[in-house]
Amino acid sequence: MVNIRRLPMPLQETYDWQYDGLCREVDPESFFSPEAERGAPKARREQAAKALCLRCPVIEQCREHALSVQEPYGVWGGLSEAERRDILSRSPHPHRAA
Repeated sequence: MVNIRRLPMPLQETYDWQYDGLCREVDPESFFSPEAERGAPKARREQAAKALCLRCPVIEQCREHALSVQEPYGVWGGLSEAERRDILSRSPHPHRAA
């Protein structure tokens, strides 16, 4: 279960960066894995999502958000779920929640 205490307050300014994300123009399934997706199909979907992220003007804000709230699913800020887990598992790390 996701720990919502890590999420920022629901203020419009907190999420304004999302309006500039290129992901708003594509199907969310491009960034989030269907339940049974594994192997090559998952790798291809993640690579396509990351390619879009690399062109996105808010990639840094998106990545910072995903790490700070420890988003458990999908590609955020050009990072897969596994990549974010790897970053967060290293210590010390400023994104690690107490």
